[in-house]
Amino acid sequence: MAVLRCGKRQNVRAVDTNVLVRYYLRDDPAQARLAEKALSAGDVFVPKTVLLELEWVLRSVVEQPAGKVLDCLTHLIALPGVTVEDHDQVEAALRHCRDGVDFADALHHAASHACTELLTFDDRRYVRRAARLGLRPPVRLLTN
Repeated sequence: MAVLRCGKRQNVRAVDTNVLVRYYLRDDPAQARLAEKALSAGDVFVPKTVLLELEWVLRSVVEQPAGKVLDCLTHLIALPGVTVEDHDQVEAALRHCRDGVDFADALHHAASHACTELLTFDDRRYVRRAARLGLRPPVRLLTN
């Protein structure tokens, strides 16, 4: 898993969530054009924290359907000239999300790939769904 180190390459620009929101929603035509120009120019870095926030904005703030949100994230990480932090982890999170795991939980799980287990208090959905999917590391309920 390669991590882009912006300081070691010339002209790499990171983007904030609002740039990606304008790019996908096109709710402000002028900003959407600027966002499209920035992304199409290449050498763009997207931190996974920006992906996490983008998913939340699309799902919770503008109330996009889950499938559309996942399609948007999948499209973004496949754009030429766009490098996503921990790309393999993000892809794994998107796969688990398509299986019904919340994107934030799926991203936390993917980032914990080298651990023996992931502890949570969320028994209602996360622990049960992770067990049913056979996720590794296992997700365990933290109890006494």
